[in-house]
Amino acid sequence: MTDFRIFETEQFQKDLKQIARSGLPKLVSKLYEYVYPQLRSNPVTGSNIKRLKGPYSDMWRYRIGAWRFFYKIDEKQRIVSMIAASHRSSAY
Repeated sequence: MTDFRIFETEQFQKDLKQIARSGLPKLVSKLYEYVYPQLRSNPVTGSNIKRLKGPYSDMWRYRIGAWRFFYKIDEKQRIVSMIAASHRSSAY
């Protein structure tokens, strides 16, 4: 089975720039070095992964500390679309 591809929306890229500017470039590098490889191989299983509920049940979230990274999965095309990133205080 082939790995999933990662797609970043414009909103997600904006959110990442904001995170990097707020003095957390380590968080962004952790995303690329650790999270993306995990999402490529298995985007639904992991200790930091949860499926959202209610009207957002088609979305998933990956947690790194107080930060949340939201994404959708297209099983047919095998694409993980990174939608948004935000701090826990403003994520929900």
